[in-house]
Amino acid sequence: MIAAFRTEIRPMLRLAAPLAMAELGWMSMGFVDTLMAGRLGAAAIGAGSLGSMLFYPIAICGTGMLAGMDTLVAQSFGARDHAACRRTLVQGLWIAAAVAPIVALLLALTIPLLRATGTNPRVMELLGPFVHALLWGVPPLLFYTVFRRYLQAMNIVKPITFAVVSANLLNFAGNWLLMYGNWGAPRLGLEGSGFSTSISRVYIALVLLIAVLRHQRASSNPHLPAEVGQAGYPLGPPANLTYRPHFPLIRRLIALGFPSAMQILVEGAVFGIVTVMAARFDEVSLAAHSIAVNVISITFMVPLGISSAAAVRVGQAVGRKDPPGIAVSGWTALLLGAGFMSAAGLALAFVPRWIARLYTPEAAVINASAALLRIAALFEIFDGLQVVATGALRGLGDTRTPALAHLAGYWIVGMPVAYVLCFPYGWGITGIWVGLTSALILIGLILLAAWHREIQVA
Repeated sequence: MIAAFRTEIRPMLRLAAPLAMAELGWMSMGFVDTLMAGRLGAAAIGAGSLGSMLFYPIAICGTGMLAGMDTLVAQSFGARDHAACRRTLVQGLWIAAAVAPIVALLLALTIPLLRATGTNPRVMELLGPFVHALLWGVPPLLFYTVFRRYLQAMNIVKPITFAVVSANLLNFAGNWLLMYGNWGAPRLGLEGSGFSTSISRVYIALVLLIAVLRHQRASSNPHLPAEVGQAGYPLGPPANLTYRPHFPLIRRLIALGFPSAMQILVEGAVFGIVTVMAARFDEVSLAAHSIAVNVISITFMVPLGISSAAAVRVGQAVGRKDPPGIAVSGWTALLLGAGFMSAAGLALAFVPRWIARLYTPEAAVINASAALLRIAALFEIFDGLQVVATGALRGLGDTRTPALAHLAGYWIVGMPVAYVLCFPYGWGITGIWVGLTSALILIGLILLAAWHREIQVA
């Protein structure tokens, strides 16, 4: 068994490291946008942060509809059914094209909703144009997701990392030009940041499209036998590929992707609600909450990359009908995720003030942030386990169990505990974080048990 883990850890790291870098790249893009908006004033910072809080849960929920591609492409690739991989790619594009206008409409509707609820008029004046500029980036973001899931399921990850890292440079340049009006460009303020972000998303979609086309050209083989493949499609040369919608496959992808989308929505709603709860307290508590959320979001990006790698490696093992390989891939990913998050948890527990000092010089905010980070240290390992187990289960084709675990953990346990401790018991912001901790510990244990059960019957 130890020999099997040693054999597996290298290919797992080859997949996970670039994907983790790509996830961190997404985080850094938002961080740079916030920093550059600071020069435009407090209203721009508030509008930019609010716009991001609106955009990401809705848009990422839309991308979750494509999570089933991890399962089907990886399993088909493991079975050497390359024609089925290409057909899944095409149907993923059809889903993205259908989901994009829905996501854009939901985002557009948030503007009049916020205006009706009495949001600060100056913030609304900046928020509307910013969100409308972001809408142009919705279709390329979804198409990028299709290309990314297709490529990573076939172990092609370098173009993904290159696209996201280089997009950060493009976004920085676009902000510099369009936000501040440098080199004769129009000075659009926060709206310019929205357009820059959308341009960056067009860029990453084009980079991955080129990577897909290059892979297709390199792997084209007109002599493939015409036999029935693992996914129920006839194998054959690329010329046999149809670009029409294939509704049975679309339904299968949606059946896999919809629970993932709901899981993202559940988690995003929880963090949105607890932020609203935190906003009822003093400015120090809200600032500490914001810092703690940002810190754990950064640490979360690494196991999120490992989770994608787990989905791919487990799915490929399923495709080649290799039960021992399924178990080894999943447990290797879980050990990597738990190892990283254990180290992160130790850092949060022992040097929380040093971490908080990176964000602010104010002693009161540092003290409050340090207290929350010490609480977060308790759930870090469980947060890593739950996200990696989610990826491993997705590789098996199980997306419902993680969705149900998140629903139960957050809404049946976490939110009630957070509310009771926060308000009736008077724990304030600390109560919120104890509630989140209880939820994540429960979710991590449930999904770890679910993974163990699944591989026993695999």
